[in-house]
Amino acid sequence: MSDSSLVLLVLAAVIVLFSLNRLPVEAVALGSALALVGIGVLTPAQIFSGFGDPVVGFVAALFVVSAGLEVTGVTARAGQLLAARTGRSRWRLVALTLVSVAALSALITMNGAVAALLPVVVMLAVRVGMPPSKLVMPLAFAAHAGSMLVLTGTPINVLVSDAAKEVTGRGFGFFSFLWVGVPLVAGTVAAAVFLGDRLLPSRSPAALPPDLSNHTLTLVAHYGLADDLGGLVVSPRSSCVGATFPSLDTGEGDLVVLGALRADSDDHELRRTDALAVGDQVVVRGTPDELNAFGETHGLIPQRARLGEQRAGALVNREVGLAEVLISPRSALVGARVFPGLLTEARDIVVLAVHRDGQNADPGTVTLRAGDTLLLHGSWPALSGTAAVYSDDLLLVDSPAAVRRQNTPVGPAGRRALAVMTAMVILLASGLVSPAVAALIAAVAMILLRVVSVHEAYGGVSWPTVVMVGAMFPLSTAIMKSGAADSVARLIVDTAGSSRYALLAGLFLVTVVLGQFVSNTATALIVIPIATVAAQEVGVSVLPVLMVVAVAAAAAMLTPVATAANLMVYEPGGYRFGDYWRFGLPIVLWFLVVALTVVPRVWPL
Repeated sequence: MSDSSLVLLVLAAVIVLFSLNRLPVEAVALGSALALVGIGVLTPAQIFSGFGDPVVGFVAALFVVSAGLEVTGVTARAGQLLAARTGRSRWRLVALTLVSVAALSALITMNGAVAALLPVVVMLAVRVGMPPSKLVMPLAFAAHAGSMLVLTGTPINVLVSDAAKEVTGRGFGFFSFLWVGVPLVAGTVAAAVFLGDRLLPSRSPAALPPDLSNHTLTLVAHYGLADDLGGLVVSPRSSCVGATFPSLDTGEGDLVVLGALRADSDDHELRRTDALAVGDQVVVRGTPDELNAFGETHGLIPQRARLGEQRAGALVNREVGLAEVLISPRSALVGARVFPGLLTEARDIVVLAVHRDGQNADPGTVTLRAGDTLLLHGSWPALSGTAAVYSDDLLLVDSPAAVRRQNTPVGPAGRRALAVMTAMVILLASGLVSPAVAALIAAVAMILLRVVSVHEAYGGVSWPTVVMVGAMFPLSTAIMKSGAADSVARLIVDTAGSSRYALLAGLFLVTVVLGQFVSNTATALIVIPIATVAAQEVGVSVLPVLMVVAVAAAAAMLTPVATAANLMVYEPGGYRFGDYWRFGLPIVLWFLVVALTVVPRVWPL
């Protein structure tokens, strides 16, 4: 059997395994590379060649930039602005939502945009009396279209640009994709507005994603913090000047020291790590008498105005937050003694309140029982870490990551994140450096400017995607090297005959069919070498051919397993497998129209 036939058999096996969705996609991709070495098509060194490709670094760096926008509250703020502008008009809600997610997809990838806006969109749909199923599938499909607006919208755009540069010496510009992206977004919005009611089912999901946008105020009211939260200003004669918070421990009492608001900062972030300075405001929880007594002991001046709901945002910000945990029935913590103000051994989390039977427990020391609820306050990493370490003993009411994503205000860190992203876009648009270098500069800047920590940067990267992209390069190389690309391209060319438009339509069809069951990034890596050879066989420019492949790869809308964005909306929309093609088919046909009309005009054949 020829090498090309063996490679096509490996390709067929990969498609089947991807479609069955029984194995991790990265395992299938790596397995295909090992199989190619086993049959002698590639050398062992070529297995790892893909991980050295700039595209892999570019994709990973983009995830870090996206994480910076997310953890600083920029994406949550985008959702809040959307909620403020939609009102109660259903058509206005549909149009603004889809345009917003398309724009956000161009900046932080479609999966990140859908994840950021999905809870807000479901809430807005319920608010205007619209079944979420009428809105969340268009949300995902508009994200697909939005990914075609600029070069960084999806890894596929970078792949086709690099392939074009390899053949012609020049790739696609940063804003070149606008020529196809704008009509794709416009058509998707129009389909949702005019066809959505007829083609989308009217269903409500079994469970809605939580709306945590007002979570801080909910906890403040539930635990009575609005009445007991107070502040004391550090005076020049205070013994606390230069002190850190461990020195302010109050022992087993009812007064709880939460942190301080810095006098020289307007970000309203509650800190527990910095030394106190004159003018700082120490935030505590306790009765007025306890607050006054504490102030006298430490030379602090009690605030006249109590810190109520208007300052509750100090409890939840980029650095620190709140978490509710439930004592599980067989928890090792049952019988432990706690009190409000208790610090963990690492001194990074404080017990703010204890609830029993829906009410605040009696002041003082409490012996924990199964079903008790603790309100914890501390840094986000500490809250997540505590939940992970005590996963068998504590049940999280809401994920700290989800609470942080929806409640973190856009402070100085958010503005730095936006500045870094703007600088990256300028570098990409100007072509001063390669796309991979521009994205890497932005990722490093996010860390150096303390927008994200190193831990958050690693956590923000979708490693399965990165591994899959790197591991699929050997298969793409083998398709070219073995002659399989020539064989498939010749079949497409023979079928298309002398018609160049038939060639574009054939490549579009192949890409769309594969993309419904295989990751669209993996599909692009498979089809790009075939499309390049086909263009050379027919004697047409490779630029329009590769752009058609990019458009077709974005049209992965006929099954819920086609992309992660499609899968995200499956349960919130209460969908069934067949719902996707009913609404997706008209949009895929529109993508085909754009591919056959707009693309050849902008990039002549």
